[in-house]
This record gives sequence, C-alpha cells and structure tokens, in this order.
Amino acid sequence: MELHNSTQRNEAQPTKHIFILSGQSNMAGRGGVNRDHHSKHKHWDGVVPPECTPDPSNIFRLTAHLRWEAAREPLHHDIDTKKVCGVGPGMSFANAVKERAGIVGLVPCAVGGTAIKEWERGTHLYENMIKRVKAAVHHNGGGGEIKAMLWYQGESDTSSHKDAECYEAKMETLIKNVRTDLNLPSLPIIQVAIASGDGKYVEKIREAQMGMKMENVVCVDAKGLQLKEDHLHLTTQAQVQLGHMLADAYLSNFASSSSV
Repeated sequence: MELHNSTQRNEAQPTKHIFILSGQSNMAGRGGVNRDHHSKHKHWDGVVPPECTPDPSNIFRLTAHLRWEAAREPLHHDIDTKKVCGVGPGMSFANAVKERAGIVGLVPCAVGGTAIKEWERGTHLYENMIKRVKAAVHHNGGGGEIKAMLWYQGESDTSSHKDAECYEAKMETLIKNVRTDLNLPSLPIIQVAIASGDGKYVEKIREAQMGMKMENVVCVDAKGLQLKEDHLHLTTQAQVQLGHMLADAYLSNFASSSSV
C-alpha cells in the first residue's frame, strides 16, 4: 500500500492481503441510501456503523484511478457512479479480518443493476475488474496477494426463466475465467445467495448459488437479513451482518493459522 515511509512500506509488504468486491448493487452498497421527501433524488444518510469505521493504517481501497487510499464508506462511490452508493459489506468484512490478515486492500468493482451476462469475459465490466485487480497487485512495486473474490449478484437475473436456468453455468464460467486471467487456479470465491430480486425466479437463482460444486467456492446466505422498504436492498445493519458472515466464511474456509 502507499504508506508514508520506506520502513512502513517494507513492513507492510508481507501482509498486504487483497480482496475483490464484485457483483451488483448489494455489494456496491445501498445501506442508508434514501429518497429525499422533497424531491425524487436519493442521498446517503452518512451514517457509518462502528463496525465500518475507517482504519487508515490497515484498510485501503483501490480508487477508480488505480491508487490506494484509506478505505471509508461508501467504498464504491467512484465505481458505481450512476447510482448513489451507501454502506455495503466491504468495510465490516475488512475490520473483521484485519487482525488475521494485517494490511487489507479492497478492490471495489461492483456495479448496480448488472446481470451475469454483463460480466462475461470481453465485456467492459469484466475487463475493468481484471485490470483493477492486476493494478492492485503490481501497484507500488507489488507485494500484495489476492486472497479471495467476494461476489454478490443475481438479483437482475431473476426476471427471466431462461436467465435463471443459465445462471449456474455462467457463474462457473466467470469463476474459471477470473482464475485463468489472474493466474490463480485455486482463488477462493465467496458468493452470497441473494435475499431478493427483480422477478419471480429468486429461488432458482438461490438454488444455483447454494448448490455450486466447485473447488474453493463457498456460499453465504443473505436470506433473512433485513431489507429496506424497496424489498431489494439490504439495510445498513444487514450489510454489517453480511460483512461479518463473509469474514467468518473466509477465516473458517481459507485462512490457516500460519497464513491468511
């Protein structure tokens, strides 16, 4: 990470652990985003739970301009630029794993309203994600290690039976492509089983997500977490809970006592 002196940088290099945050709006974060009563515009209420507090010494994010900076909410403000971003699961996840992981580097890539087909190899979203992750590893001379991809997406694929039918195969292809293009054949993937959706095939998408049988792919279930009044997006506190669930999944499945 970009630290202020060479001594700090050298000490930080062995413990720079990079996590990809990708998918659609619930990963980008809509916690605390509300519609203004006097207009049609939405705004973030600015409330940052204690679990999402910045830690400028240990938690960083890669900006849209491929620079490291101290991470703070909203993590996706310069990535998911067509929507108003609020609290997502990334900061509570980072705060929960930093004790074991040391320096945490978050690479926000999620964009609201995107279907799985928009993340196919060759699309702007996919290629930009790969570009950002590679930049995160090599920035400032490298020294970082990609530890996992956190993926929360699928709501936009619930409207069509055909899309829902194809979801599992497309997700498997996405995982294979990411692992190939990053040269990480065993990259851990932690995906979230959706809690909501745009259409009537929510359960079909959830079945695909929870039933996936790929090595180093685990799933956490968002069902039961509190949704906002729109019945689509997680509340701020639900996002905090999800971040902790993702952290538990990472630490219990992929973090050994000697190396996280």
